Amino acid sequence: MSDDEHHFESSDSGASKTFPQQAGNIRKSGFIVIKGRPCRVVEVSTSKTGKHGHAKCHFVAIDIFNGKKLEDIVPSSHNCDVPHVNRLDYQLIDISEDGFISLLTDSGGTKDDLKLPTDDFLAAHMKSGFEEGKEVVVTVMSSMGEEQICAVKEVGGGK
Repeated sequence: MSDDEHHFESSDSGASKTFPQQAGNIRKSGFIVIKGRPCRVVEVSTSKTGKHGHAKCHFVAIDIFNGKKLEDIVPSSHNCDVPHVNRLDYQLIDISEDGFISLLTDSGGTKDDLKLPTDDFLAAHMKSGFEEGKEVVVTVMSSMGEEQICAVKEVGGGK
């Protein structure tokens, strides 16, 4: 057995996409997972303890990727899943004909798996800055295996 090669099929780092946090400690503008979707909390209300025990937290939240409003009610002493949310800036290199974009990473590589944002304002801002030859920096938000462009800014002047 010691002479055999071990082969592992896993390709991710094994890190969890969420972490537990007590419902009573989640505040407005924090993050929470509701119905399997990463959300930003816009409203939290806590009811008093009733005859049979637990105070309850009522969360109203907006999905960070599609903008849908979701609600959940959880006992304040129970744990909720909180997503790991990351934001990274990339420099825009190219916009292809089929709507995919090329981004320059910090390590000098390229990232070619993102499409133009569905938000018309962001897409128009990216296209106009790119066509004018300006240096365009794109902010990509990622959470729970999804990525989306959430901000665009022009850094330098044109050619």
